[in-house]
Amino acid sequence: MFAARCAIGLALLCACVAPAQEASEPASGRMWDNAIRAFESGDAAAPPPEGSVLFVGSSSIRLWDLKQYFPRLSALNRGFGGSQMSDVNHYARRIVLPYKPGAIVLYSGDNDIAFGKTPETVFEDYKQFFALVAEALPETRLIVLGVKPSRARWKHIEAQRALNRMIRERAAGLDQVIFIDTETPMLDEEGQPATTFYAADGLHLSAKGYELWAALVRPQVCTPEQLLGE
Repeated sequence: MFAARCAIGLALLCACVAPAQEASEPASGRMWDNAIRAFESGDAAAPPPEGSVLFVGSSSIRLWDLKQYFPRLSALNRGFGGSQMSDVNHYARRIVLPYKPGAIVLYSGDNDIAFGKTPETVFEDYKQFFALVAEALPETRLIVLGVKPSRARWKHIEAQRALNRMIRERAAGLDQVIFIDTETPMLDEEGQPATTFYAADGLHLSAKGYELWAALVRPQVCTPEQLLGE
């Protein structure tokens, strides 16, 4: 009887302890540390200037050739493909705040919705980032690119729209945050994602897509002189 009670007690103890151990290390820490360390190594070798425009977020940022589309702008690309808004928050103190950027261009939320998060959950992650930037970088403007429509993820369009509405409404009440609508200019006359803006996978951007995004972002991050030069 004593042995049986001990076995039951041990099983209950393991059931209680296991979840705490599993939750102690965030998933983002396992998935993205190599990419983040690579950014930090590059920064140590060639420290970027303060006041640059920081582009951060998922693969739509990572694949953006900033030198091509913003040749006169001091810009840093800190996109890491496949990431979600919670990952941006997790690494913000390593790849956002240290640069003291003059402006931040953010794109995230696309992967979050596709992998099952609700718009409300993703919006809470956005609010966390807004608060972090407001506290640590009160003079830094934050430009948020709304979640783009795409043929590959068209089934999620209503959830994406709900998230975009939440972000837009929140941004309207914050002097520091600017929301840019990406959906409207990326739809064709039939209300579907215009193929010209997308790569062959129907998800990532083509050169035309990046040209469009650059045109939307430039007025927010470039000086009049830079705009004339580009």
